[in-house]
Amino acid sequence: MFLFGIEHEVAFLNKEGKFADFSHTKFADFNQIIERLPTYPSDYPQLRVGDAGIKMKRWYIEGFERFADSDKVIDCHAKGIEIRTTIHSDIQGAISELSESFHLLREVAADFGFSPVLVSFNPYNPVFEPHPPLNDYEIKELQAYPDEQTANIHMVSYGPDLNISVANLSTEDVIDVGKKLTYYSPYIVPFSYSSPFYQGGLWDGLSVRTFIRTGKRPAALVFIQKQEQLINSIPSLTKIARIPAEVGRIEFKACDSCDNFLIYAALLTLLKGLVLDETLLGRATVPDAALHQLSAKEGFDNEDIFGNATKVLQAAEVALKDDPDVNYLTPLKVMLAKRKTRSHELIEMFHRVSSIEEVIRQTYQV
Repeated sequence: MFLFGIEHEVAFLNKEGKFADFSHTKFADFNQIIERLPTYPSDYPQLRVGDAGIKMKRWYIEGFERFADSDKVIDCHAKGIEIRTTIHSDIQGAISELSESFHLLREVAADFGFSPVLVSFNPYNPVFEPHPPLNDYEIKELQAYPDEQTANIHMVSYGPDLNISVANLSTEDVIDVGKKLTYYSPYIVPFSYSSPFYQGGLWDGLSVRTFIRTGKRPAALVFIQKQEQLINSIPSLTKIARIPAEVGRIEFKACDSCDNFLIYAALLTLLKGLVLDETLLGRATVPDAALHQLSAKEGFDNEDIFGNATKVLQAAEVALKDDPDVNYLTPLKVMLAKRKTRSHELIEMFHRVSSIEEVIRQTYQV
């Protein structure tokens, strides 16, 4: 018995057609959109609200929270809007809900002059510098949590959390799946590549997000119940569940964003197949940064990445046997056959129109 959920970060162009990031977009600019979107009381307790109260709905502002000299939130530097689905017992349910939530977000955002665009790494600002500078309380808080010290990466990168959990798996088994996904991550992520832009131009590769992020941030994160089950690693592989619904959840965090949600269906199916598979024996507690960087630069043009991606996809397909979900894997097979990713399409568009805004404006044609 599998359960699935998706968290998907959305970036925007503003009414001037400029990329809307923390440098000139305020919390209030996005909050007016959130306020117009509905609340579904039945979503709780499976969706976490969090201490700051920002995560009240299926949509919330993704950003960097600022504090006074206490745990009171006084501001939030805005990055974009995250959509999260409720927990579903089938992949189709999660994809359908994500699509509905996205369409609703797009409709409401348009009233305020914002339009969603596919971006997995900020195409203009490679670095996030908080203004005003962090105070003593904030510095102390960040130092207490190693993963929080990479907020500079989090604020310039956009991507999904693909969530999967399996009933009756022991904590050891769930952690083992997390290690397996961490090991095979460099061969899974190219299917999602969509960040070929950097500092206002083309980057020399397919996923600047993967190149900069993975290794410093987790590829997979496993939520567990008890303190003594935590594995000490940087970046973290394990985390204490904050609500009961999170216990046993595996979040795959290494993919770029996708504007075709059927790729998320394919990736969730791939993860499901890898949970069931017993033939792939690689395990890692922390992601291999060098291998992710090679993958980010060359993708399926690299024979090692291509060969292992093929092996991983075939293992998942075999493990799924006659499960009808196996059909969702088709777009990944097409990508492998062509050795082409979404980044290749974005690069081709850029060569035609020579404008990042023009390229990303043509994304999300759904």
